[in-house]
Amino acid sequence: MPRYLREPAYRHGSAARTAVVLVNLGTPAAPTATAVRHYLKEFLSDPRVVEIPRAIWWLILNAIILTVRPRKSAEKYAAVWTAEGSPLKVHTERQTKLLRGLLGEAGHHVQVDYAMRYGSPSIAATLSRLKAEGATRILLLPLYPQYSSSTTATAVDAAFAWAAATRNQPEFRTVRSFCDHPGYIDALANSVRQHWQSHPRPPNGYRLIMSFHGVPRYTLDKGDPYHCECHKTGRLLAEALGLSADDYQICFQSRFGRAQWLQPYTAPTLASLGRQGVGHVDVICPGFPADCLETLEEIAIEGKATFIAAGGQTFNTIPCLNERDDWIGALADLAASHLQGWPTRAAPDPATLAAAASRAKALGASD
Repeated sequence: MPRYLREPAYRHGSAARTAVVLVNLGTPAAPTATAVRHYLKEFLSDPRVVEIPRAIWWLILNAIILTVRPRKSAEKYAAVWTAEGSPLKVHTERQTKLLRGLLGEAGHHVQVDYAMRYGSPSIAATLSRLKAEGATRILLLPLYPQYSSSTTATAVDAAFAWAAATRNQPEFRTVRSFCDHPGYIDALANSVRQHWQSHPRPPNGYRLIMSFHGVPRYTLDKGDPYHCECHKTGRLLAEALGLSADDYQICFQSRFGRAQWLQPYTAPTLASLGRQGVGHVDVICPGFPADCLETLEEIAIEGKATFIAAGGQTFNTIPCLNERDDWIGALADLAASHLQGWPTRAAPDPATLAAAASRAKALGASD
């Protein structure tokens, strides 16, 4: 017999309700070795993230990585941690609150919440809470503009694993990717233009670096479209900005392990540009809708040091989209397009309003 999660008794005549769930990667609960170890164990144990035979990987992960990496990673997290907590979680919470408000202003009466694939709040916890509040239709919106099996697919896996243990399942829709969504591209382009207003481009020796998170090269050979979707985003962004092929460079960061990953790698690219006499670079990370460890520490701190040490002169990072109005507008448009056909414009009952208000108040208190 299947083992189902405990859930509320079915009530005849209950109004059908709709929810939107933003999903991000996740973050440790604190910038400490213990918290990072717990987070990394969950993250790196995912077979979609590391495609190595389980027995071999278990030994490597537990005997080597989890004994060495947590302390070093905790130091990096501590360098970007804020008084409000993890930057990724803070921005995701704010995006959730703003999206809830914008969809509400547009007449969509929906519950809007967020979840983390690894860490807290988990996808299962968020879905269980929404179901308890009466959600019968759920739109899952992973905050990964470019599809990858190690990001989008594993978020969907987690949601469906929860559904597999649920007796009375809600209806699901998922957003696969939005690498070429016009609003997303416009928001990226606007962020670059705004940066150029305060940091004018020099006439010579300048390059815009578009740095995406890397994945192993073999994923492309096995049919993962991530590499192509990153290049599509980069091409569309360059076209929106009127850049020539010599004005920008697409590269990939966050390489882990000894296997070949998608190239060119960001750090060696920055070093090479510095040695070649390209004195000025701006770096934007289009695959990260919210600033996090990879943008604030790996790029803004480590990347800058690499470029300057190689002879570069000025190095600027362009903030992620975070809470930009145009980005939240694009996110609302993306969600609304996937909500079509669901009756989201009917007035919710008082219980739904009270639950939504309670969450908004809790998020507002953290701003």
